[in-house]
Amino acid sequence: MPTPQAFAAISFPDGFRATEFATSLARLESQGHILVRDAVFVIKDTSGKTYVRETTDLQVGSTALGGGLWSGLFGLLLGGPVGLLVGGAVGAGAGALTAKAIDLGVPDATVDQIKEIVAPGTTTVAVLASHIDRDAVLEELKRFEGAEYVWGTLDADAVTEVQQALGE
Repeated sequence: MPTPQAFAAISFPDGFRATEFATSLARLESQGHILVRDAVFVIKDTSGKTYVRETTDLQVGSTALGGGLWSGLFGLLLGGPVGLLVGGAVGAGAGALTAKAIDLGVPDATVDQIKEIVAPGTTTVAVLASHIDRDAVLEELKRFEGAEYVWGTLDADAVTEVQQALGE
């Protein structure tokens, strides 16, 4: 039975295993075992500097460009050349504001917390997912022994099952 939306951050000793884990989630998703809403990579080098790679968050530049193009097109159709300029400017501004206001995936505040708690020299994959086939995901996690459950919104039983699957 599918579970409601859940969040989990799992830390790996290197980026290769973290990428392999993300790829395995994509495979599970293609098989209908999980619906990944967002995945964020938090890389903390050995000196403690962190880097974040988001997979689905709206980016200000691309959203502004898209908003400007669509609004400009509608402005051209409705108001001619002047409509193109005004519509494009308004749409670009609205697109940029939308990207700033909407955080569709893992909230930035959550990413900031993860950056603080993960160990140096690790890569952490933070996953926001729904429609989770618990048995299929737990079976897949067994391939990643040595990884560590860092934090999430899972209930206590689920945390125990994840930790056991990871060999913790």
